Amino acid sequence: MEEHKNITSIDKPRRKKRDQDPTYVKIAQDIAHRIANGDIHEGKRLSGRSIMSSEYGVSPETIRRSFSLLEDMKVVSVHQNSGVVVKSKENASRYVERNSTRDKRRELLKRMHEIYKSQKDAYEELMDLTNSLVDSTEHFIASNPFYTYECSVPEHSLCIGKTLSALNFWQITKATVIAIRRQYKILLSPGPDEPLKANDMLVIVGKPDTKESVFKLLQS
Repeated sequence: MEEHKNITSIDKPRRKKRDQDPTYVKIAQDIAHRIANGDIHEGKRLSGRSIMSSEYGVSPETIRRSFSLLEDMKVVSVHQNSGVVVKSKENASRYVERNSTRDKRRELLKRMHEIYKSQKDAYEELMDLTNSLVDSTEHFIASNPFYTYECSVPEHSLCIGKTLSALNFWQITKATVIAIRRQYKILLSPGPDEPLKANDMLVIVGKPDTKESVFKLLQS
């Protein structure tokens, strides 16, 4: 038929991937798109399987599966004697729109995986930096009169919800908070505006006698 002379062949994929559609699905999408755009009108009889297989560069069985898919969506009707007839432009538009929405979901899912991987890489880098900081701190302790220790914020502490600045933490204890362990997170070098939460584990550097002052402040 004349309406199929300008159909562009769809090359066979070298290898099917998880994020790619099979060839017969791509051909069905192409035919539906032509019908939705009005390039092929309702009631028109499409070329036979052998002719269309030559146009698309695929086997007749692939074309048969494409027609079967379109028939399931009521875009065309397949008749044994009279061939394939275009049935509904509206259904063709719905088919195209549905596949377009599916492709968008695939792109969003792919982007989610990319973001997850980048966050995972960032977390691993953060852990490396933490280990480096611990090593540096150990060398610092070996050559200085200061040492590090940890103190937990009790659930009944009046310090909960208050920042280190509001508590006058350094002025009262003369100790410096270098990190906060909060569940599965580690906050390095928390600023003075960081509010404390229940069960926070404060990693502190200071003289030995600062530990008692920190303990009293957190127990208040």
